[in-house]
Amino acid sequence: MPRLRSDFWVSAHLRRLGVEGIPAVMRRRGSPEAGAIFVKIDRLDGAADLYGPAPQALFEADDSGERRFSPLLIAATPLDVEARIGRETRFDDDLWIIEIDDRAGRHLLDLAE
Repeated sequence: MPRLRSDFWVSAHLRRLGVEGIPAVMRRRGSPEAGAIFVKIDRLDGAADLYGPAPQALFEADDSGERRFSPLLIAATPLDVEARIGRETRFDDDLWIIEIDDRAGRHLLDLAE
């Protein structure tokens, strides 16, 4: 099954977060069709998390085409998260960034197992 375009997925995820009362914004717009999506969570206590696309090797052969994410940095300093985002952006300038402000670290992402 083909994967949903990045722009549609980001728009739908932002709406889903809003319905759940989780403040979030699209911080960077990437390639509409296939840009990688990264999600930063500011825990509002001096810690931040960063999630990025899960490696394809983690997907099962019968994958439904859903986007899966993996934690890249958990309970890191916001400066460390921003440095990682900077490296990712230099590597791929078509990526998307969603930023969430949530003390509990909620993100509603499907994580790869």
